Amino acid sequence: MKSNKQRKKEILDHRARRRAKAYALRGDEREKEVTAGTAPCNPALLAPYNSYGEPAFVARGHYCDVLFRCKDCGVEEIWRATQQKWWYEVAKGNVESRARRCSACRRVERARRDEARRVGEEGRARKAALQRRS
Repeated sequence: MKSNKQRKKEILDHRARRRAKAYALRGDEREKEVTAGTAPCNPALLAPYNSYGEPAFVARGHYCDVLFRCKDCGVEEIWRATQQKWWYEVAKGNVESRARRCSACRRVERARRDEARRVGEEGRARKAALQRRS
C-alpha cells in the first residue's frame, strides 16, 4: 500500500505529463512575454491569495505585456500590462487567472450570457405567474 505522499507525487507527475502532452499537441502555445509595455505592480492592492509563492509579476515588480491565443477564435492578442494592472489591482481578479479570450470574443460571450440570463428570468417569471393562477 502506498502512503499519501507517494500517491500525491504520482498524481502530480501524471498531471505534469498530461500538461506536457497537451502543450506538445498544441505546438507549445504557452504565454509569451512581449517586451513593449510594462506597468508597476502594487502588491498591497492585490486580492488575498493563498500560495506559498508569489506571482511572477510581484517578484518582478511590474506587469509585462503578454501574448496569448484566444480559446474561441484562435487569434493571437496581447494582454496589455495596463489591462493586467486593472484586472489584478482594481477588479481584484485572482492572481492565478490569465486572459483567455480576445476582446471581440469577450463581447460575444458577455452578450450570450446576458441573453441566457434574460431568457431564464422570463421563464421563472412565467412559471411564477402560472403558479399564482392555480
